[in-house]
Amino acid sequence: MKIPLTLSTLLLASLGTAPAADIFVAPAGDDANPGTEAKPFATVQRAQQAVAPGDTVFLRGGTYRMTEEQIAKRKSIFACITLLDKSGEPGKPITYRAYKDEKPVFDCSAVKPAGMRIDAFFVSGSWLHLQGLEVTGVQVTIRTHTQSICFENNGSHNIYDRLSMHDGQAIGIYSVRGSSNLFVNCDAWNNWDHTSEDGKGGNVDGFGCHPPKGSVGNVFRGCRAWYNSDDGYDCIGAAEAVTFENCWALYSGLDATGAKLGDGNGFKAGGYGKRPASGLPSPIPRHVVRGCVAVGNRSSGFYANHHPGGCDWLNNTAFRNSINFNFLGRLADNVTDVPGSGHRIRNNLSYRSRGLVTSFKPEQNEADHNSFAPEMKLGDRDFVSLDEKQMLLPRQADGSLPVITFLHPVEGSALLGGGVEVGLPFRGAKPDLGAFGR
Repeated sequence: MKIPLTLSTLLLASLGTAPAADIFVAPAGDDANPGTEAKPFATVQRAQQAVAPGDTVFLRGGTYRMTEEQIAKRKSIFACITLLDKSGEPGKPITYRAYKDEKPVFDCSAVKPAGMRIDAFFVSGSWLHLQGLEVTGVQVTIRTHTQSICFENNGSHNIYDRLSMHDGQAIGIYSVRGSSNLFVNCDAWNNWDHTSEDGKGGNVDGFGCHPPKGSVGNVFRGCRAWYNSDDGYDCIGAAEAVTFENCWALYSGLDATGAKLGDGNGFKAGGYGKRPASGLPSPIPRHVVRGCVAVGNRSSGFYANHHPGGCDWLNNTAFRNSINFNFLGRLADNVTDVPGSGHRIRNNLSYRSRGLVTSFKPEQNEADHNSFAPEMKLGDRDFVSLDEKQMLLPRQADGSLPVITFLHPVEGSALLGGGVEVGLPFRGAKPDLGAFGR
């Protein structure tokens, strides 16, 4: 006999396995509504009050014009417009996602609380999945050293998927603490703090990850950063290792007119600034940068940033950066700069730069099968295309990076089969050099 739906639902609830709910939010919604598809809420903050582990919040397309009245939390100098502090559970995440192919855009340009750092989304919950959200116009109001943020992560086991952060004064994604977070297929572009410190924009990275001790397993995969006023990707001060995999960085430290702004490194992997040696983590974390591409960045494409330990640099491609690969290191005193040591540097491709590689002594590293050691005689004829604009083509339908021919080796190039096995998948008898193998 078929059990009536109402009884079935009651039985599931009594067993702790109630079916997941779908909750809806729309720009024209009302927080007094029940949050159904026909009568959606107006804000994500209201939707969070209604969710439970396993539920999905569907965000309808259109522009959500955020206001200062919507700031969910003010603490000290921090203003969090939307606060996601409710957690899902293992196997039952709480999901906030764009509805079907619609595009929900959170315009924060009107939120300007005086003297406060702004977080468009402050995420302290764990087991959350954010997908398909777009944030624009995040402001800076402080004129001294400061920063604002589009998405700040402080939770664990979260997935940030197909997010877009652009045309504001804030860092795209800033992960401060938490373990096993995945940032996948996200884009950050045209972000420049033109308010603080005379408008240099020195704190506005596309993506930043700065975990304290114990916050392990954080991965950036398939992300893309361009025209951000500081660095594309930055993990300075990290006490645990961060992985950057198949990510692209273009035109960091520049605006769309080519004007010079902040530091301008594509991938800044490590370093501790002026921190006293007694304050360095032990052991020094070993960051991983693999299958990544850096093009046209103001400073270094790939930069060790005075890191006092080694990192893994595998199958990366650098093109037309001021310096393509810069392995500048530092002694344990965190004062004395030296060529980097202890790195694992294999299968990397460096082309067209006044500095193909600097601060580099092969004998102090596990370094071989790179185009710069010994230097290969490469020419334009080694590549299918040198049209770097291909890197800014729209993403594929599943959110993955566009299919391009830029910097792909042609048949017969020494780049094909010129590598060595490093634990990454490859085709052919031997791995190819760079990020764009067969």
